[in-house]
Amino acid sequence: MKVAGLIFSNIHDGCIPEMTHFRTMASIPFGCRYRLIDFALSNMVNSGITNVGIITHYNYRSLLDHIGTGKDWDLSRRSGGIKIISPYVTAFENQVSGKMYENRLEAIVGASSFIKRCGADYIVMSDCDVILNIDLNEVVEDHINSGAYITLVTKKLKSSLLTTEKNMKVVKIGENNRVLDIVNYKKGQRDINVNTNIMVISRFDLEELISDVLSHSYRDLTDDLFLKKLKKKLFRAWCYDGWYDYISSLESYFKVSMKLLTPEAREGLFYSGGRRIYTKLRNSAPVKYSSGAMVKNSLIADGCTIEGCVENSILFRGVHVGKGSVVRNSILLQDTFVSNDADINCTIADKNVVIKDSRRLSGHDTMPFFITKGTVV
Repeated sequence: MKVAGLIFSNIHDGCIPEMTHFRTMASIPFGCRYRLIDFALSNMVNSGITNVGIITHYNYRSLLDHIGTGKDWDLSRRSGGIKIISPYVTAFENQVSGKMYENRLEAIVGASSFIKRCGADYIVMSDCDVILNIDLNEVVEDHINSGAYITLVTKKLKSSLLTTEKNMKVVKIGENNRVLDIVNYKKGQRDINVNTNIMVISRFDLEELISDVLSHSYRDLTDDLFLKKLKKKLFRAWCYDGWYDYISSLESYFKVSMKLLTPEAREGLFYSGGRRIYTKLRNSAPVKYSSGAMVKNSLIADGCTIEGCVENSILFRGVHVGKGSVVRNSILLQDTFVSNDADINCTIADKNVVIKDSRRLSGHDTMPFFITKGTVV
């Protein structure tokens, strides 16, 4: 049994335009040293999937720089490995053109060449805005044993615990985990089964699905295909019970990131079941703390210099916090420079931001203050 992976790197870029203006959703920095695609890639590699296609759209230079040859995920291989799938493919006759895909279905059709040539029996598809650590072997085995047409990975949540409601799909499940319906989330629902946008399908069925798309000009995967096939085919839900979160806005990015300050979240996400999350390795010096530095409940990456106070914050590589400066409840991305006597609260600073002396910047946990990449404040 051979399994290949297919990752959508840009499907929900429009949900968080502040951070995807210079990059894809897949390459958004997360948790001091990671990118969002690291979770989808690591889940596949940890499950023995070594043939992975990544569907791109635009602004994917930083994604290519991060992935490189794939060696950090043990995917630099003669056979299999990582394949970057160009976005310039139409949904008609699979011909290359200047038009990029507009939806998930066109993206799948654009990947038809990879799907045909991968030689896999089954395909695992995943988005990049879902943050979890899952054993996909269990999902694939359940899919095969059940004889399902498609298996959807779902997560049971209480609506009060939702970080976001945007683009949330709810899966209604019947006996033997059969999927009965897929609907949009509505406020007031209590216990819900969320669609994580991770699914398993056989290569034969996926090629047949692509043929249906080309024959009928379908536009939406859920509304045009899934809902039409639900009564005819067996759609099955596989209920994931581990740590899960979903990013669909700047506010949800802030909230999900801040959860990493708790040991439970870090353990459940980065070391669940002995499965590690891999990322691109960089050689940096250890953090340098001056005699006047004070740090409390924060995650600080290598290469940082701390001369002031950092509390309840996440600092990426190369961040500098000057003397007398206070950084609270904030996320400072790579190479952000905070000068002396600044006061930063509930702020997200993108890469290479410079905050000058004595600046006072503050947002709120429900609406963090965002500073665009390369800005001087």
